[in-house]
Amino acid sequence: MDETGLKSLLEHLPVSWWEADRELRVIDSGGGAFGDTGTAQRFLDTLRQEPPAPSEEPGKRHRQARFDGRLFDVNWPLDAPRPDRTRGVAVEVGTAEAAPRRYDAFADLAPAAAFIRDADGRYRWANHAYAHLYGTTPEHVIGKYVHDVDAPVDADHVLALDRDVLARGTPVRHTLTYHRADGTSGHAAGHRFPVREGTETCVAGIYIDISDYTRALRQRREAEDNLYALRDHSGLPCALLSAGGRILQASAAAAELLGTRLSELVGRRAHTLLAPAPDLPALERSWRALVARRNRRLQTSAVLLDGSGRQRRARLHLTTVGRGTSRAAGVWAVVTHQGLAHEAHPPLTASQVRILSLLAAGRSNAEIATQLHLSRQTVDYHLSRLRDLLDAPTRCALVARAYVLGILAPQAWPPRSATAGHPHSAT
Repeated sequence: MDETGLKSLLEHLPVSWWEADRELRVIDSGGGAFGDTGTAQRFLDTLRQEPPAPSEEPGKRHRQARFDGRLFDVNWPLDAPRPDRTRGVAVEVGTAEAAPRRYDAFADLAPAAAFIRDADGRYRWANHAYAHLYGTTPEHVIGKYVHDVDAPVDADHVLALDRDVLARGTPVRHTLTYHRADGTSGHAAGHRFPVREGTETCVAGIYIDISDYTRALRQRREAEDNLYALRDHSGLPCALLSAGGRILQASAAAAELLGTRLSELVGRRAHTLLAPAPDLPALERSWRALVARRNRRLQTSAVLLDGSGRQRRARLHLTTVGRGTSRAAGVWAVVTHQGLAHEAHPPLTASQVRILSLLAAGRSNAEIATQLHLSRQTVDYHLSRLRDLLDAPTRCALVARAYVLGILAPQAWPPRSATAGHPHSAT
């Protein structure tokens, strides 16, 4: 047999040879036991560092060595063609009698699912976490083939991944979907990589089950999609505010209500959209209570200021978001009712609002004067002043303007101020 034929034969046997220089750097190597020059170099480094056995005679060329959990018969040095060269050959004779492996228990009981399969798809080893994915124990997995363990829809894909790893010879990281024994789907993420088991190259894998994480992400995306659909298509003016009062999100209806572009609204401080009003300090106190989680939600009202400088009173529903901390992560503000936009006018006094409430209830001037302990002339003056402030020529128009401007609560009877009792319904 010529040299080429001999090398070809060695490539298929658990035998390797090497040739090294005087510093024991591998120059050439071959055979099936190591497979590459790098492994041959590691073997040679291990061989030279390993002390000779007590029974080994000085200068003896034959010895046994352990390497990567395998046992080799070694002949080294052999005769070399040059004095500055050294040659050797190693024949694998079996698995080395290893000391107790301290990490076996970690591998068996680790929460990450791990396995080793040979090139034919037969399980050489699996830990408890891997077997648990299939509702069984390692004893019922080891020795079986992929088609015996995985669902038919998964088995071919699993074997294709194994072949890819063996062909590459390098680790591969990926996320995969598998099917459990009960038919439900699971998701796992991890690495698959080649390992040596005796004389064979096998495929090992270590994965973390991310089924719950994947499900939570899907549910979160669905919730976000529903929230965005509600925000963008309900027609309700609404905005998400940070705990510091900055607008994080807003609907197109909110931008339209405030007479501005959505891009200019997001990022703006909410207090810049509020007009001065007697109830503003109470609103600020209620906001602090929300952020501090003393209340979870409340209904209130505020006078909004739009991009043209006009004002309108709006009824707001405020709800905190975020859990598990002493401070709310943010607050959703939804406008449930809105008054008519109008030019700024001096705020009405409590007496003027009370007169409007009684007028809307159908009381005459004399009855209003009696109930409020005012003179008839005082009531007449206030009504005249209110017609000027609200641009209403008659009593009926005055009542109508009081409602459309948000001065009177649209859903209350007897009529009352829209700010009376606000904030309220806090929980």
